[in-house]
Amino acid sequence: MMPMVIRRVEPYSGAQHQRRPSLNPLVERYRILGVTLQHPCHRHYYMAGARVWIPDSEQVWRCAELTQDYKDRLVTVIYTDGQTNEFKVKSDEELPPLRNPDILIGENDLTSLSYLHEPAVLYNLQVRFCNHNAIYTYCGIVLVAINPYEELPIYGPDTIGAYRGHSMGDLDPHIFAVAEEAFTQMERDNKDQSIIVSGESGAGKTVSAKYAMRYFASVGGSDSETQIEKKILASNPIMEAIGNAKTTRNDNSSRFGKYIELDFTQKYNIMGANMRTYLLEKSRVVFQAQDERNYHIFYQLCSASSDEKLKHLRLGHQQTFHYLNQGHSPHIDGVDDAADFQETRRAFMLLGINEAAQEQIFRILAGILHLGNVTLEEDNGDSSTIDSKDESLHIVAELLGIPVEDIQKWLCHRKIVSGREVFTKPMTYTEATFSRDALAKHIYAKLFDWIVSQINKCFAAPAKPFRFIGVLDIYGFETFVINSFEQFCINYANEKLQQQFNQHVFKLEQEEYVKEQIEWEFINFYDNQPCIDLIESKLGILDLLDEECRMPKGSDQSWVEKLYDKCKKWEHFSKPRLSNTSFLIAHFADKVGYECAGFLEKNRDTVSEEQINILKSSQINLVHALFTEKDHRAPTKVKVLPVAPVQSKSKQMKKTVGSQFRDSLSLLMLTLNSTTPHYVRCIKPNDDKMAFTFDPTRAIQQLRACGVLETVRISAAGYPSRWTYNEFSSRYRVLCNSRDIKRNDMRLTCQKIISNMIDDEDKFKFGRTKIFFRAGQVAYMEKLRADRLSACGVMIQKHVRMYLHRNRFRTMRKAAIVIQKYSRGMAARRQAHFMRQTAAAIKIQACVRGWVKRVQYRRLVYTVTQLQAYARGKWARQRFEHMRRVRAAIVIQKNVRAWLTKRRYLKAMRGIITTQGLVRCFLARRRLKKLKIEAKSVEHQKKLNKGLENKIISLQQKLTELKNENVHIKGYKEEITNLKGHLVEMKATEVQLKNSINRVNELEARVVKLTEELEMERDEKMDVLTEKERAEKENRELVERLNAENARLTEELSVAQREESKREAEELLRRKFEAEKQQLFMENADEKLAYQRLLKEFNRLEQKNDLLEEQLAKHKGNNAHKRTASNVSNLSGASDAPTELVRDDASEFSSIIGDDDIGYGSVRSRASEMSDSSRNLENIEWGSPSNKANSSEIKIQVPEKLQELEMENAKLKDDLNRLRKSIADAEPQNNRVQEFMKQFEALQDELERRREECIQLRTVLANRAHDLRSLTQTSYGKDVDIVNEDGELALAYQTQKQVNRQLEEELKAEKLRHRETETEYKGELERLRRDNERQQKLLAQNLTKGDSSNPETLLQSEIMRLTSENLNLQGQVDSLTEQLKKYKRSLRAYAKKLKEAGGGDPPDLLDVATTNEGEVLPVIRKKEREYMGMFEYDRREEMQIIRVLIYELKPRVAVTFLPGLPAYILFMCIRHTDHINDDEKVRSLLNNIVNGVKRVIKKRHEDLDSTVLWLSNVLRLLHNLKQYSGDKAFQAENTVKQNEQSLKNFDLSEYRQVLSDIAVWIYNGVIKLMEEKVQPLIVPSILEHEAIAGLSGNKPGGMRGRAGSLARELESPVEPQKALDLLLKELTQFYRTLAMFGTDPELITQVFRQIFYFICAGSLNNLLLRKDMCHWSKGMQIRYNLSHLEQWTRDMRLHESGVTDTLAPIIQAAQLLQARKTDDDVHSICDMCDKLTVSQIIKILNLYTPADEFEERVPITFIHKIQAKLQERAEGEQAQATLLMNTKFAFPVRFPFNPSSIHLEDVELPDALPLGMLKKV
Repeated sequence: MMPMVIRRVEPYSGAQHQRRPSLNPLVERYRILGVTLQHPCHRHYYMAGARVWIPDSEQVWRCAELTQDYKDRLVTVIYTDGQTNEFKVKSDEELPPLRNPDILIGENDLTSLSYLHEPAVLYNLQVRFCNHNAIYTYCGIVLVAINPYEELPIYGPDTIGAYRGHSMGDLDPHIFAVAEEAFTQMERDNKDQSIIVSGESGAGKTVSAKYAMRYFASVGGSDSETQIEKKILASNPIMEAIGNAKTTRNDNSSRFGKYIELDFTQKYNIMGANMRTYLLEKSRVVFQAQDERNYHIFYQLCSASSDEKLKHLRLGHQQTFHYLNQGHSPHIDGVDDAADFQETRRAFMLLGINEAAQEQIFRILAGILHLGNVTLEEDNGDSSTIDSKDESLHIVAELLGIPVEDIQKWLCHRKIVSGREVFTKPMTYTEATFSRDALAKHIYAKLFDWIVSQINKCFAAPAKPFRFIGVLDIYGFETFVINSFEQFCINYANEKLQQQFNQHVFKLEQEEYVKEQIEWEFINFYDNQPCIDLIESKLGILDLLDEECRMPKGSDQSWVEKLYDKCKKWEHFSKPRLSNTSFLIAHFADKVGYECAGFLEKNRDTVSEEQINILKSSQINLVHALFTEKDHRAPTKVKVLPVAPVQSKSKQMKKTVGSQFRDSLSLLMLTLNSTTPHYVRCIKPNDDKMAFTFDPTRAIQQLRACGVLETVRISAAGYPSRWTYNEFSSRYRVLCNSRDIKRNDMRLTCQKIISNMIDDEDKFKFGRTKIFFRAGQVAYMEKLRADRLSACGVMIQKHVRMYLHRNRFRTMRKAAIVIQKYSRGMAARRQAHFMRQTAAAIKIQACVRGWVKRVQYRRLVYTVTQLQAYARGKWARQRFEHMRRVRAAIVIQKNVRAWLTKRRYLKAMRGIITTQGLVRCFLARRRLKKLKIEAKSVEHQKKLNKGLENKIISLQQKLTELKNENVHIKGYKEEITNLKGHLVEMKATEVQLKNSINRVNELEARVVKLTEELEMERDEKMDVLTEKERAEKENRELVERLNAENARLTEELSVAQREESKREAEELLRRKFEAEKQQLFMENADEKLAYQRLLKEFNRLEQKNDLLEEQLAKHKGNNAHKRTASNVSNLSGASDAPTELVRDDASEFSSIIGDDDIGYGSVRSRASEMSDSSRNLENIEWGSPSNKANSSEIKIQVPEKLQELEMENAKLKDDLNRLRKSIADAEPQNNRVQEFMKQFEALQDELERRREECIQLRTVLANRAHDLRSLTQTSYGKDVDIVNEDGELALAYQTQKQVNRQLEEELKAEKLRHRETETEYKGELERLRRDNERQQKLLAQNLTKGDSSNPETLLQSEIMRLTSENLNLQGQVDSLTEQLKKYKRSLRAYAKKLKEAGGGDPPDLLDVATTNEGEVLPVIRKKEREYMGMFEYDRREEMQIIRVLIYELKPRVAVTFLPGLPAYILFMCIRHTDHINDDEKVRSLLNNIVNGVKRVIKKRHEDLDSTVLWLSNVLRLLHNLKQYSGDKAFQAENTVKQNEQSLKNFDLSEYRQVLSDIAVWIYNGVIKLMEEKVQPLIVPSILEHEAIAGLSGNKPGGMRGRAGSLARELESPVEPQKALDLLLKELTQFYRTLAMFGTDPELITQVFRQIFYFICAGSLNNLLLRKDMCHWSKGMQIRYNLSHLEQWTRDMRLHESGVTDTLAPIIQAAQLLQARKTDDDVHSICDMCDKLTVSQIIKILNLYTPADEFEERVPITFIHKIQAKLQERAEGEQAQATLLMNTKFAFPVRFPFNPSSIHLEDVELPDALPLGMLKKV
């Protein structure tokens, strides 16, 4: 062990340095920190080209480069913008700080920087924040968190899962890493932890604390019903509502400090919590500065004022309240107060504060607001009043439940006690206003404490917690223009926390050095204990403040004067030069000036005792409780004092606010010191709240105040750079010769390397496992390494360039010769070509010129010719126009002359006519006069009379003629009447004709519809289809032949009448058929009753037989061979033959008594029934009776009458068959008759089978009687009477004879009914034949009538009728078949009940030997065994079967069986339960199977073989249930035998769903097991495995910095070099396990698709959180490792199923690391990374860090271009916002149907399974 020299250096106070003059801005900055600037570098580092930091007033530090070597204390630099500067330094200590190498820029840990100083820290934070969008950075044990002012996708469940189980430093810095560190240390060290979150307002303290608690709630979530973690998270909205407010620096600033303890159980699950609050800013209730708000809860209430439930609070807009409108900023951008109010109410409900309590809380809050609106009026200068009509005053009294008069009085008055007298004194306006505001603050503080206490009650743990983790969210260091009591308390708390932080950091540094056993000196750190003593020691600031508060006339001025006098001895205290009301305190961060105004009042926090008494008497329960209960936990107690000079002793003992805060702070420090602290320092990057905008000035102020730089200084004072020996030798072995490398001793190798580089031994130390370097040494070594590599590169470049240039010269010379050769040849060819071109040109010119002249001549000729043509044409047109005009003029002249002539002629004619008219009028008048004279003469009258007589005679003749005509007309009228009657009749006939036509149309439509139905039922109704096709063919022929014929009305009516008669006949036939069916049902019932009676009688005889055998055994003793009763009753030795249904093609009686147990009442084909029925009698051999002398008295023979009846019945059956055949042959086209005959044959077969069963039962009785007789003769010899001592045999014989007689009578009755039925059927068939003949005749007549009928319509109606009849009959047959099946099932149930009742199994007729040749005994042959694929078992053995097949089945045994054998066996048992139609048995079996599988999986859920075994078997059972369900969708690949073995009685679709759910559950368990085995191998095999030799992908650990606040040194569970082989081995084992147990190939594909997705998600998430993995060489290694997985899928034949597609994101991430990153590659990179989200691509580019200086960094402009390009792709895609892949994502599970080709009858029980209780049938 190396000696350790420890020299103690006392901590300095840091006060002396403040008075020293400033020599340099840089030195002054470090003096502010209490640090002497010491450069760990030599002067020769400051050479030309060295990069340094220069102080700047605006940028704080500017980057510059030395233009010349440093000498003569002159520094010449050039800035990045091209400006130059030159200045002198007084000493080397004032040299500007050096910049770190580019390879170290952007490190996760600030302490890993080579040069540790303020500009390096500030620049590293700025680069990470602005360029990489990284808001978290480590600084030793401190996590620096910069507020991004933007929502980031880095806090989801996937991120929590990624950090779970990782040490600090393994992944990128994160608040979850700190939380994980605390949680892990609590688990490992069994010690309490605490996380201290600090920072100024707006830095993000509350958010950081909230995310830390979210992490604890996620990883420590309990399974209890209380779900305390949800309640803890739900308390955030409440505390933010009542304790947060908007300030100028933060929209959601916490105005109180809180410490939340999360209590854990011994299993480290959250069991409870406790919250402590500190120093609530009560003054904000009554006053807000400009652009600030009151607490959020008030604005939330105002936003919900329209709610009906809050109407009684009489709230309105926030601007109407004095306590809310002072800041003139009532709204916050992006905040919905109404929505936040609803969230607050939900949080109240979740934490157990019901609506009634909430209503009282809101009343108090509303009362505070209205109290601020109470108007105080000044009265006479020394008093104040309140108007009694003040509305706000009445509202306050109503809401708080107090008297209006009391509150009105004591808001304006106070009580003074003088000795024994009490005076009431009015208060001035100012005093009254202060009293009102004090009351409002006091009420709010009490309500705040009460809500906190209620939350703590909800958080309270039911038992004592085992350990806890505390989260401290407390205000940071504050300094404003005017600082008061609140800032004093805040800065005092930060002094205490800073002291604790310094001590803890120093302790960790000390432990690290001691652990590594190196020589070191204790670090000199800044101690702020003197400042703390100034505040809290005796006669300190707080002590003097309390003393002044106790003084009757104490004031702020007198108190500050005492401070000047008493505290001047403290170096950290000073008095301002220009003020007598303030004082200065030199805090660790800065010197702060405090104004004394208000210190005393805020420290007293005085409220009038009378006002408190009023509130105590409130009618509101909560108000009354707030001021009566004693809250010992409230950290901000209020001292209630009456304003009086004399105070009681109890009141004098009450603590002030300052004392309470000091005590609570001491308790907090005691708690923190008892825990392991973890630090989070929140930084506010700018005051404008702009996203990712960094203000260096604001940032450096906070870094100095929060202790980050102190951590850096402590680290820099020691050995900040630390390397392991392997890492150091791997990186710097280029600096030594190969002979110096000792691979078996890395420490010796490192010593030789360092001895060649560093001479000063103080610059490095060799520890036990690491090498420690002073600050700057890593940069120096990097420079040496870069120089060495550069020299090597130059040497390589020299030789390569020489080789390239020589080759280039030779190539150029050779090329020049070749070029000359070809150029000369080309020149000669060009000359010859030119000469040829010249000759050709001349020739071309001659030809062209001749051609041009010819063209010109032709063009001229053409032009002249065209001009001549145009001129001649124009002249011709002119002549033609002239001629046309002349002709037109002539025509016009002709017409005009004709018109003139015609007009003259017409005029002359009118004159002539006028003249003629006048002349003719004259002549007519003259003749009229002459006629008048003649009329007056006698002769003229005579002539007139003679004419009248002639007219009268003619009229008389006409009258006679008219009379005659009238007689004829009457006859015509009668005829018209008759014709009208005929017309009415014809109209009626016409109406009937129309109706008939409509009826015909309907019938035609029905025919069309029935035709379609016949087409659809082609396969099932072949006979009807054949008839239809024939009818359609005839119909088409008739339509073609008789298309011109029309139907007449009379013929249509006759057709309708015939149809009606047919329907009546059909109805009569249907009734008869129904009656016959009912009769058959009754006969069937009678047969069942007779059969049951026979079975009962058989049972009774068998029991008596057993009794006789017992008596026989008693009498016989041991004389004869011992034969048990079972041997007697079971002659064949096969007594355990089952009776359940197995096969469908055997006879029913043999199902009861046969060895194969084919089943009774089974559904089978009629042919098989006939063959089996006949075989039952054919197998019986009847012997001839030869010896009647030896026969017994008890003798049963087959009656002779029975044989006669059988012969007669067979004869009648033959006659009936011939009759049926003749009818069928005569009418092959009548489908109805054929169907009826088939039904009759079926019933006849059923009757025959019943009769044969009766005969066989009688045979059994005969055998039993013979056996009994043989037994008695063998046992007793001739003394047979001993057996019948009590006459039992005689009684049994009589009973048997009665049974025989009853059976004979039943047989006779059955035969009689059969004859009657046969007679009825014959009559019915005869009637149907006659009816059919009549219909055929009518049809033939109609077809031959020509125009008088419509054969098409008639034929269609006949087809329709026959079709309907066939359909009806077919439906009846189907219904009868279903009923017959039901009756058969009932018979089987009866047989089963008979067996369960103790009747025993029916005996087997096997191998019966005739012992007496004289008796007539049957001999039954044993049938050949044929298995039907089912196992019979007793229900009592069910659990044994489940135990053997499920509970006790081991995977190593199951692998030797047929894959899925347990599933096949269980399904065959299910088939047997379906065969016997036992619903209870099948339900019990399936439930036991389901429960057994669940139980086995729960018990062996960690065994992969067991889970895969039962996943395969459950799926095989599911597939079998589908394959044999009878559903056609699952029978496509079945054989005929498999279809016959389908389930007949049960629909197990619901159990299929249950099995599918179980399969999904087991599948998820298999995936979980595989993921648990694969998870520890993912990162080592995919990311850390380096298979490519010489290409190191890991960045040295020395550059990554330390692993966290506590070095864990946890070795990886898997060595990276072996991890990939182990991963492939695990995957191969998974594949073999799945294949070994017969898992479906599709399911195997789904399993590995899910596993590969998990591998991709785990590796990509880890890559996104590890900066050291993001460089080119690591991308190459990752891609190479992934190629092994792709090759594995090809080897396993999984590549075609898309398994490797799930690896696309990590493959693209590796390709992105390898891709070129220039502006020309933007599009190609975006197209290449289509499976990565935008956030993931940008994150990888931001994390990309070159592993070597020769590798280029990614330009920030390139990242911006990529981001802009990707935004186009990301529009509308929500997934693009996600950063980490969801490791819990699961692809949908599908179980494709996979039918089995294995025949159930071939399945055999292996010997390894003890399943003797199963019997294969």
